[in-house]
Amino acid sequence: MAGSAVKGGRGLDENNIALGVLRGGMDVRTELISKEPQRRWTTRHRFRLRTSSMILRALGRGIQLRPSGYPSHVSESQEAHGLESAALDERRPDGVSDDTVAAVGKLSEALESLERARGHLYSFHQMMGHTDLLLGDAVDQLREAGHGEVADELDKELVGRNVIEGRWTFQIVEDFDDNYWSAFREHERRTRDKLQGGVRHVFEAEMKERRRTGGRRHHESKP
Repeated sequence: MAGSAVKGGRGLDENNIALGVLRGGMDVRTELISKEPQRRWTTRHRFRLRTSSMILRALGRGIQLRPSGYPSHVSESQEAHGLESAALDERRPDGVSDDTVAAVGKLSEALESLERARGHLYSFHQMMGHTDLLLGDAVDQLREAGHGEVADELDKELVGRNVIEGRWTFQIVEDFDDNYWSAFREHERRTRDKLQGGVRHVFEAEMKERRRTGGRRHHESKP
């Protein structure tokens, strides 16, 4: 996150902020303001420092920030990777019935729907964060325009306000990821491992093989 210019002052050196947090877990906002009381802090900078401090403290405690998406392994079955590389009509493991393929395919479709819902949740998360930053800008402009009382009320009542009881949206996202999304993905993988040898998209692979025109350009089975 790059440093930002502060009205009436110099830019923030967030590398030094990061170093201070990682070393001592200090309250960044309090220490910087106490060292330079003459500096005017905007609502946007207070938000950025809160966010930076939270992430850096997590890193300082050895917490790894996990990327989204599938883990490095999508199945416990070693055979699954080979079958997914096979011809489309050879992807289904031996002994798996049509009904099982359809049922596991429906479960995977439900997972895909969940991933879409998660995307909307993250859009909500980012949009609400942007809303709070825009609100902070409005508060600053109102104060600069001479409407300090109105600005103070908005700053006190709305800036940084919880979106739902006790929570900002990042807390909603974390709870959703930890208690539903990750559990759903794990159970989908376990079911696929148990009933379909861990192979993904058997239903879709066989549908593609049925619907494509063999031997025709742009109808290849795979790249």
